[in-house]
Amino acid sequence: MHDVRGMEALDLAGRRVLVRVDFNVPLAAGAVADDTRIRAALPTIRAILAQPGARVVLMSHLGRPKGARRAELSLAPVAARLADLLGREVEMAPDCVGPEVERRAASLAPGAVLLLENLRFHAAEEAGDAAFARQLAGLADAYVNDAFGAAHRAHASTATVAEYLPSAAGLLMEREVAALGDLLAAPRRPFVAIVGGAKVSSKVAVFEHLLPKVDSMLIGGAMAYTFLAAGGTAVGNSLVEPDLYVTADALMRRAEQLGVRFLLPCDHVAAEAVAEDAARTVTAGAEIVDGGVGVDIGPRTVAAFKAAVAAGGTAVVNGPVGGFAGGAVGAAGTVMWNGPMGVFEVAPFAAGTFAVAEAVAACGGTTVVGGGDSVAALNAAGVADRISHVSTGGGASLELLEGRELPGVAALRE
Repeated sequence: MHDVRGMEALDLAGRRVLVRVDFNVPLAAGAVADDTRIRAALPTIRAILAQPGARVVLMSHLGRPKGARRAELSLAPVAARLADLLGREVEMAPDCVGPEVERRAASLAPGAVLLLENLRFHAAEEAGDAAFARQLAGLADAYVNDAFGAAHRAHASTATVAEYLPSAAGLLMEREVAALGDLLAAPRRPFVAIVGGAKVSSKVAVFEHLLPKVDSMLIGGAMAYTFLAAGGTAVGNSLVEPDLYVTADALMRRAEQLGVRFLLPCDHVAAEAVAEDAARTVTAGAEIVDGGVGVDIGPRTVAAFKAAVAAGGTAVVNGPVGGFAGGAVGAAGTVMWNGPMGVFEVAPFAAGTFAVAEAVAACGGTTVVGGGDSVAALNAAGVADRISHVSTGGGASLELLEGRELPGVAALRE
């Protein structure tokens, strides 16, 4: 997992360096609304600019223009924000390929930064087109990929271009691959995985790949209702996937065979509807009465989940949990969290997700968090700086957790 070439393998002094970054950031009123991904790329950009005479050509996608030029998806606001963060001018190219872009790249002065226009204005980018990749490669002398969030895509800028230039992983890419590689290959024990989100179907492969590796699996979010219903527990009008009942049951049986503690919610916050002003109650147990919709894990589940990840903690769940008796869980050496515990975007239903964020941050072990909602919860709770590794790649980190090779990473292998 760790055998990607780092930038130290390249001589970047005096070179034009083509850097794939992930500047797919939210915009509002023509400005960057959240610069987290831009900040994540700064160490790599600064490290290259620290090389004598080096010049940087940055490239990224933004949104889904589907091969058409769309003014509202221009990277111009990103160039402005990046200039503020770097404390130097960032030139904005009119396109990402073509004679004018080639002229600008060739005339870059030492220490200069050029940001190419949105790669996805060209359909050839997502097609992984070789001719398009060669045009990009012609803008520079070396290639660095720091866009882990796009590493699961076999696009021209993330994989194909590496065939035409000396290539290496950026600092963010290296850190992501190392952290997730250690998580899967050599986790400190006990290894606790917390998995949430809406649907079991989106994470079946994650469950199958992680179950033989973890000691405990904690399940929250709407996907928990499919597991509970598969075990015969009434879940009211909660979101379920009936066609996944057999799969969910098989996963729980597999956990039992492996000796993995599989903890499902033992109580819930239930509401009449998924609305901020809806009446809500805390259930007495794992069942939700007819008409109720599960929107968050309940206080007893919060306590059990917090104890399962606490340093020196023990999780004791009174009564059966998803068909398995709750039991003691030792101090977590590694915690992996992906997915919210409830309808996180509705404020009254976010308490369980925030509680898990606090618990993971307080854990004395190695902690790895991925997924947009989970990361948002960390930031909202003010605890992101207490996490060992916060992954910037949603789909990319999920595919690694499924045991899949990422095209953007494979292109950088030693």
